Amino acid sequence: MTQAKIPLDSLPAGPARRAAAFQRMRDAHSTEMAEDYVELIGDLIAEMGEARLTDLAENLGVTHATAAKVVQRLAREGLVESRPYRSIFLTEAGQAMASTSRARHKIVHDFLLAIGVSEANADADAEGMEHHVSDETLAVFVRMTERMRKV
Repeated sequence: MTQAKIPLDSLPAGPARRAAAFQRMRDAHSTEMAEDYVELIGDLIAEMGEARLTDLAENLGVTHATAAKVVQRLAREGLVESRPYRSIFLTEAGQAMASTSRARHKIVHDFLLAIGVSEANADADAEGMEHHVSDETLAVFVRMTERMRKV
């Protein structure tokens, strides 16, 4: 789903590095919706025993038709299984994506709390940031969060 990421620091400063940074953001945008949906599907299954299209639409603040279109796309991409009038289930690939997305979200959320952001804003901000930060940045967030918690 995502392309291999070129380490930005391996590129010389200038147009190539800028282009790679913009490409990374475009790649993140292209997977952001899928990650949000599979993470929510996993959460709904854990909380309610099932994930229904109506619940997805309500929790994401979208129409039923929009949620249905996204679920169809996710099914074509092998991330979910869905049958008419039945719950939605994650495939192994969907479960892996949801787990990764959830872990990234927690890292960003915990870092924001550690630097003094309120719980409500940490929740909201982490929801967008988790898709756009690099693995290197996440690793620094983890280290900094651990250091701040020790103080």
